[in-house]
Amino acid sequence: MTYLDHAATTPLRDSAREAWLAASRADGNPSSTHGAGRRARAILEDARERIAAALGAHPTEVILMSGATEADNLAVTGLHRARVAPGRTRIVTTAIEHHAALDPARWLASRGEATVTEMPVGPDGVLRDDAVAGALGDDVTMASVMWANNEIGAVQPVARVVERASALGIPVHSDAVQAVAYCAVDFSASGLTTMAVTGHKLGGPVGAGALLARRDAELTPLLHGGSQQRRRAGTLDAAGAAAFATALEEAVAEREGEVARLRELQVRLVAGLRRLPGVTLTGPEPGEQRLPGLVSVVIEGARTESLLTLLDLSGIAVSGGSACAAGVVEPSHVLVALGLTGDAAAGALRISMGRTTTGADVDAVLGALPEAVARSRAAATV
Repeated sequence: MTYLDHAATTPLRDSAREAWLAASRADGNPSSTHGAGRRARAILEDARERIAAALGAHPTEVILMSGATEADNLAVTGLHRARVAPGRTRIVTTAIEHHAALDPARWLASRGEATVTEMPVGPDGVLRDDAVAGALGDDVTMASVMWANNEIGAVQPVARVVERASALGIPVHSDAVQAVAYCAVDFSASGLTTMAVTGHKLGGPVGAGALLARRDAELTPLLHGGSQQRRRAGTLDAAGAAAFATALEEAVAEREGEVARLRELQVRLVAGLRRLPGVTLTGPEPGEQRLPGLVSVVIEGARTESLLTLLDLSGIAVSGGSACAAGVVEPSHVLVALGLTGDAAAGALRISMGRTTTGADVDAVLGALPEAVARSRAAATV
């Protein structure tokens, strides 16, 4: 298998697996006061400290969670509900947010608890300053702007959003899931109020993630039933946290070298894709405004479903966009935000590289695509 779907999930690191196995030998509940519980608590708090250090946070700012979906939901709903008041009910986000952040805002609106402003992006998928300036105001409870988009790789101007929002006293949340491995993510320096991260995009386990929340953040909990983390109830997974911390540390340590290596592969991949007729890059050109491992295109006349099947039969794993939206027949909301609809978005393809990707993998997908595209186009005309 040529695996080129790292934006969906990355292969588990051996070191993370070993960390999980070692930590799982502590059988106690971390909230118990007996010896087994204390051993589990020590593993848990060590992981919390390591996660904080890797992301420029204080350990008390790390709320361990089941992943980024829970983290995004707590941030959007929790920040909004803590600050909502007469004349202040509006949530500001972007038209290309991950559904884990966008859908909670829309859900609150459907219940009459909020109104939502979805800021538009430019044709390259990057948020514009004038859109931010026009959206923020005294009636805003919170803003959510993802650090880097998971479908087109567009890196967003989070610092400028925080600067404008802070002047109005508006807390800002960011889904940094895709950014941590490739961008200089420092929670304290960012000025963000909350930030979501997860382990399985870094070579850690599925089911382990965190919400970083400033100690002074007003945040109404989603879960009730225990005081384990004050803002998030529930028995904590010490082994998962240890594996997550291990993967995160390694990803951050490797970042500089991996960014340079993947940028070279990205340029090579984009050049090869552009030699195919009817292929258009979506999102920014390769460079600082685009994640180094992610390439997204639309292929004229082809259909995503048949492309994925044909490439899979050739032993190549890619996706049509967000894995969280698999099975949805409507065009991606991200591509719609770029101005693509209907047939224009029907042949979307996302190729995402990571730490295990080699030049041979790039050659494999470029070698398999011409026949897959031809067959997909032929099938689409029947």
